[in-house]
Amino acid sequence: MAGFKGFNVKYPEYEVITPQTKNSFFVRSLTVQEEEHLKGSLVTPTKVTDHLNQCLFDLLVKKPDKIKDFSSFLKSVTLKDRDALLYGLYHITYEEIRNYDITCSACQKDYSVSTKASDTFDILPYEGKEPILSKRTSVPLKLTTGVTAIIKQPTLFDEVEALRELSSRPGSTIDVITDILIIDQFTQTGEAEKEPVIYDDRVDILDAYLSLPSKDKKLIFETYKEEFGKYAVSLKMRSFCQHCSNEEVITINMVNNFFRALYGE
Repeated sequence: MAGFKGFNVKYPEYEVITPQTKNSFFVRSLTVQEEEHLKGSLVTPTKVTDHLNQCLFDLLVKKPDKIKDFSSFLKSVTLKDRDALLYGLYHITYEEIRNYDITCSACQKDYSVSTKASDTFDILPYEGKEPILSKRTSVPLKLTTGVTAIIKQPTLFDEVEALRELSSRPGSTIDVITDILIIDQFTQTGEAEKEPVIYDDRVDILDAYLSLPSKDKKLIFETYKEEFGKYAVSLKMRSFCQHCSNEEVITINMVNNFFRALYGE
């Protein structure tokens, strides 16, 4: 019996224009082996991030000339750009969103819907004059006197480094680490200091963030959304409750739905 020598398969490809850095990538569909490898990453959040980033890079058929290797990929792609690549991978691999569970906002009963991924796609591209990776926005805090948060759009590299450095720190959770990725530094001024005090170390930023009043946190994230976060892809669909006929627009979580598809749910 002859050993398996491989099939002549032409894997489907899909072009993705990233919403924030506006780069062109061509991504191909997943193989069964790659699906199984990704399933094995669901042990820790850090491992999921590492495997997902590596998988996306490995599946790129074409990429910008400036992206020479995995390291330059991490430094050139934002978290919102990754969402776009993940959509492209989902679309070319699975095409449909199947049995997506919804809890009706009116009657609170559950029902599921299925639709084409392409029918849910929406995008708002960045149109700023300066590249989004070099853009910084100052947010003077209202309750924390004399303190300004300088915010940015984080890259995949920022996320990887923060998870590696901060995961074991007291008070840090995955949600908190994700929150502070948008903060480049805090600056503090006061009557006693001639020069502003700058906190740009990740540990200092974490400690400073945890000390903020809730209203200052809200201000930071409202500003981030307006200046950076709104430039993204999203999956939205109009649904009708099977129980009470309530109509609403649902935003689909891209990462969660991707891993649902991996397991055939």
